[in-house]
Amino acid sequence: MSKLSLEISKDFAFDAAHYFEHKEKDHPFSRLHGHSFQGTVTLAGTPAQDSGMVKDFWEIDAELKKITAQLDHRLLNEVEGLEHPSLEDIAMWVFEKLDPVLPGLVSVEIRRPSWGEKAVVKRG
Repeated sequence: MSKLSLEISKDFAFDAAHYFEHKEKDHPFSRLHGHSFQGTVTLAGTPAQDSGMVKDFWEIDAELKKITAQLDHRLLNEVEGLEHPSLEDIAMWVFEKLDPVLPGLVSVEIRRPSWGEKAVVKRG
């Protein structure tokens, strides 16, 4: 039997506002506007023999709460490292924050469902 790979994922959400300074002054996205963001983090690994878990979802959730506390109901342009808060930059920012504390992190996906958009950062 070939070696199997196991991935687990945890979803999260936050609401935040932002604007884009690189747009013309009359462009709608140059004005302050908000989104309901959704995200998913994915980890890969071998389940521990004692628990059968790659990582306890409760522990993942605890780290995600630290991240969403920095983003939820905030102006993202004022969050350190998100001065240009594109969907891509938000995904990279979340990945960089979680990478040191979630061994086995494979990817971070950030979505704006109302616009049908997403950005995915993958280790690779």
